[in-house]
Amino acid sequence: MGVRSLSDAAASVWAKSPRQGLGWLPLWQHLSDSAAVAARLWDEWLPAATRETISKALPGGVDDGRRLVRWLAGVHDIGKATPAFAVQVPFLAERMRREGLSMPDAIAYQERKLAMHATAGQLLLEEWLRESHGWDLSQARQFSVIVGGHHGVPPSAAGLGDAQDRPALLGTAQVSPAQWRSVQRELMDWAAATFEVNDRLPEWRFVRLSQAAQVIVTGLIIVADWVASNEELFSYDEATFGLAERADTAWAELDLPTPWRAVAADESMDELLSSRFGLAVGVVARPVQVRAVELARRMPTAGVLIVEAPMGEGKTEAALAAAEVLAERSGAGGCFVALPTRATSDAMFHRVLTWLGQLPDADPGRGALPVTLAHGKARFNDDYRSLMRGRVVGVAQDAAGGGHRERELAAHQWLTGRKKAMLSSFVVGTIDQLLFAALKSRHVALRHLGLAGKVVIIDEAHAYDVYMGQYLDRALEWLAAYGVPTIILSATLPAKRRRELVEAYERGRNPGAELAPRRRSWRDSAPAASPAPVHPLEQEIGYPVLVASGPAGVPLVETAEPSGRETAVVLERIEDDLPALAQLLGRDLHAGGCALVICNTVRRVHETAETLREALAPAGIDVSVAHSRFLAPDRAAKDQWLRDHFGPPDHCAVAGTVRPSSHVVVASQVAEQSLDIDFDLLVTDLAPADLLLQRMGRLHRHPRGKDQQDRPQALQQARCVLRGVADWSTQPPQPVAGSVRVYQAHPLLRSLAVLHETLEQGGQINLPADIAPLVQTAYGDSPIGPPDWGASMAEAQHRHQELYAEKERRARTFRLGGVGDDGEPIVGWLDANVGDADDDRRGRAQVRDTPAESVEVHVLVRRLDGTLITPPWLLSGGGKEVSTERTPDGFLGRTIASCTLSLPIELSTEEAIEELERRNDYEAWQHSPWLTGQLILDIDEQGHAELAGYQLHYDRLDGLALGRTQ
Repeated sequence: MGVRSLSDAAASVWAKSPRQGLGWLPLWQHLSDSAAVAARLWDEWLPAATRETISKALPGGVDDGRRLVRWLAGVHDIGKATPAFAVQVPFLAERMRREGLSMPDAIAYQERKLAMHATAGQLLLEEWLRESHGWDLSQARQFSVIVGGHHGVPPSAAGLGDAQDRPALLGTAQVSPAQWRSVQRELMDWAAATFEVNDRLPEWRFVRLSQAAQVIVTGLIIVADWVASNEELFSYDEATFGLAERADTAWAELDLPTPWRAVAADESMDELLSSRFGLAVGVVARPVQVRAVELARRMPTAGVLIVEAPMGEGKTEAALAAAEVLAERSGAGGCFVALPTRATSDAMFHRVLTWLGQLPDADPGRGALPVTLAHGKARFNDDYRSLMRGRVVGVAQDAAGGGHRERELAAHQWLTGRKKAMLSSFVVGTIDQLLFAALKSRHVALRHLGLAGKVVIIDEAHAYDVYMGQYLDRALEWLAAYGVPTIILSATLPAKRRRELVEAYERGRNPGAELAPRRRSWRDSAPAASPAPVHPLEQEIGYPVLVASGPAGVPLVETAEPSGRETAVVLERIEDDLPALAQLLGRDLHAGGCALVICNTVRRVHETAETLREALAPAGIDVSVAHSRFLAPDRAAKDQWLRDHFGPPDHCAVAGTVRPSSHVVVASQVAEQSLDIDFDLLVTDLAPADLLLQRMGRLHRHPRGKDQQDRPQALQQARCVLRGVADWSTQPPQPVAGSVRVYQAHPLLRSLAVLHETLEQGGQINLPADIAPLVQTAYGDSPIGPPDWGASMAEAQHRHQELYAEKERRARTFRLGGVGDDGEPIVGWLDANVGDADDDRRGRAQVRDTPAESVEVHVLVRRLDGTLITPPWLLSGGGKEVSTERTPDGFLGRTIASCTLSLPIELSTEEAIEELERRNDYEAWQHSPWLTGQLILDIDEQGHAELAGYQLHYDRLDGLALGRTQ
């Protein structure tokens, strides 16, 4: 290997030039470095499951897979052996001219970009395979497109045509000196010999490489190129060129972790609960947990498992235990857990760390397990920050089974950052991280590479709307193409949505296969010509229920016995009148008790809390609020306070807190999911049926004495009081305007319809028995509700259908295409892409259906003398003076950056953003990695501010309130 086997002309071709100085890196050396890294990635970093996906179409199996990635890495930059690239650095271009590679003194960028080196490399490799090895274009392109896409976007057909039309830029024109074509072929001949593929090319010619393999090999070449392009690892010192130890030294310095190898989880679910999740020895697993692990042991490894069970049934523990089983069976090297929000991700991250601390490993001496928290504010999470420094948590048995060892977890520095976070073995993050895998965006292949070797767990699946669902379905399709075991958790899913999720996965498992005809529903605008047979997954299949991929595409369906946790909830209604609500709570809490009032908008939270405080204060009943408009540290403290005072009795005992004797919490939807809190009485705004049931899951959630006898006597019967209806006497009753804006009228009216009889008769909801029937009816096809509701419900349905169709249309604009046939090259895969996508305001707006993504600001306090300080109530870094003339130091910058606040949609406007930029344009702060490009909102010492015609008031206990200026 090395320069001695190349002509002087080929050896003179350059690949890298430092920004300063006259050093350089020859192309042959960069290709050697990249190939060496690719081989190391294959041998020591890539999970077995990913190696199998790449190799399964190759005649030589995994040996061919290794050769393929090494060779493609070793030829990926061949497009730099062209005049269009070489001319960019004058002294290096002159060096090449002296070896006979003539080129103009300069080529305009507008011209050069029509033959960028990745596109040029694809064309040169295709030409070489065709002319030197007899391949046809279709055979060559499925491999060459990987070279073309190594900068994050595979070329389009038009882009390839533009480059082909400019042979002078490629060095392939007939009038070009023969040296260009000779050097290009010499370098490709050298690569084929050096990276040992000459004897494989004749057989590879007839391979039909899957699109899944094309994408993840592209991602792997990108990683190899990035590592080999790091000058700190691969220097431009000519004394190191050609040395075998050059790559060894760099790889040792990089110190990427080896993939986790799961140990077969042969224990019972009872044993797993105590050994993995810290529960007491002898704890009995719930039936749904047992069924989940059993199904994981016999379903296809490349399959989807949907677990639908009531709130509090231990679905998370079931999913993580099932993930161990599926990882061992499939060769997956890690796990990704996706959740709806940053707050739920943070809460789950702590739980996953506990699990990882007890997780056995087939390679006990492997070192730290690499863990990442993936969302835009991960750096403010204390658990994650401690991992950046390296941390030991938990204990696990050693390989011999005698004694114990500590399990080390760490966030590897190179695997952090917006484009590489998903490459870590274990990742917890927002659902956006998965939805981005279905978005046409630059370097999406890296995200696919990260997902391809994992088990994926999607939590709270019912929380994702139609728009997000379009991206989720496409992501599932690609996960299936990679053979990724996928676990989906939900309290319950509408039957049609359950079927859509299964079918999305099956499309990826069997691209092009015919699926059963889709059953039409109320979402379709035109009636079916004739009734279609009811799909098995849309029939009544019981609850709790588990659905898994089965042989020949026929899903496995199993119900689980109820766990015995049953709650009968009496359903009542009340007028949407605050004095009436205050009277009800004053009456029901006079002897003590804790009530949760859930409102659908933050405005209603504030209005309700204000009235209740005034009305209930004389009775000694305190009122607190919880919603999304708090500073991040205050929101975290609020969530912790809720868990410590209204959480499970054993948690409160450990925390040393006492449940209030009488208290009301007024909350928005933040109390709806992922917070393990328990109240004696629930009052809630009308919401879609599945969300109402989620809210009821916060009512009598945990036993408090036998038959709840430790609760106040008047509240030992669980009760849910429904409000948020403007007028109960109309036909149908009309939801309040704020709720309609949030949820739309149609699902609210269907929710009222399924509850109508219970409300009229003063009946009760039996949990969990009534969960599935209520949800399936609410989201089903059949007309429901009293006959005189029909016209209003039909009109609401029509509007909903139009909105649904519009959401589907908008989602398709930038959604990734489906999985194509084997051998079909991914040319044009990302045409019309959105560029880079990240977990920021712009990125989330691509995959979340919001009319305006909330603007995020960092809050400071301005004293009367005009100086700025950090919020004085912060436990760490509070009350620190901030200079606008100097760049804040690391600690101060982080403190300011941690004080994030999401503004209401009313202030998520260009007008508000421009005003904030004008008022707080501190140039020195743009040099802080924490604050560059961020928006600052300063409030006075009483918490007041004005912005874009609105009066704002912030209180650490009540959050942000908004009103119009006079």
